[in-house]
Amino acid sequence: MDKNARLGLLLATPTTLYVLLLIAAPVGMTIAYSFWTQEFVDVTRDFTWANYREVFADPLYRTLIFRSVRIAAMVTLLTVLLAFPVAYHIAFNVKKNKAMWLFLVTIPFWTSYLLRVFSWKLILAQNGVVNSALLWLGVIDTPIDTLLYNSEAVVVTLAHAWAPFAILPIFVSLEKIDRSYLEAAKDLGEGPVRSFLRVTLPLSIPGIIGASMIIFIPTVGDYVTPALVGGSDGAMVANMIQVQFGKANNWPLGAALALSAVVCVTGAACLLVLGLKLIERSLK
Repeated sequence: MDKNARLGLLLATPTTLYVLLLIAAPVGMTIAYSFWTQEFVDVTRDFTWANYREVFADPLYRTLIFRSVRIAAMVTLLTVLLAFPVAYHIAFNVKKNKAMWLFLVTIPFWTSYLLRVFSWKLILAQNGVVNSALLWLGVIDTPIDTLLYNSEAVVVTLAHAWAPFAILPIFVSLEKIDRSYLEAAKDLGEGPVRSFLRVTLPLSIPGIIGASMIIFIPTVGDYVTPALVGGSDGAMVANMIQVQFGKANNWPLGAALALSAVVCVTGAACLLVLGLKLIERSLK
């Protein structure tokens, strides 16, 4: 082994140990627990598929997994649709002080995530901002009690929380587009709409894919937001996993539920990327 190889090994060793300690070891323990059995306070380490059979046989667990994927997909779609115009404006219309605009995008990170969730809880509450405004305008006579504690409230709250994570990668993708392509489309007689659909949008698909993955994958595992604004109709699979590892004290079932959710999320994420790739190909 030459000097450069030894130096590379020396530099890579701390990172490798860090990954093994904080990622590989917990994942390995989760996999091991999923094949064990909980008996009161003791864990029986005999191999069994019973936990996975229970996860896919119980309609409650299936409902929570599919609801989590559906809510994450809705959050991803809404967030990307709201983030794209902002990223487009910064990339194409802002000529000076782009750094200041990007700095403003990161302002939500200055406040606690819990504080932002509680803010939406106050906004959507029965005596919150929305109901108070509608009552003041005379649109309604009594407060609407269905704005909070449902899946729609979870979608709105998560879309607001993850918006900066969508704006930044989409902006980077739009900023890298060669402006000569747009000029060539204009010279060939393309209007603004067709230029956007045939040039700008296809070239921004990588940023959209990146933003979608950044939002979709962690959103499925969010349990704080559903617990605070979702109620029973907005509960997600992460809430059940937290219950199994906490109050129910059934770590093997919680581990099996977590790994089952990971498999479902991976499949859904692959389908999402494939769909965006097909859209990109159809636009070219």
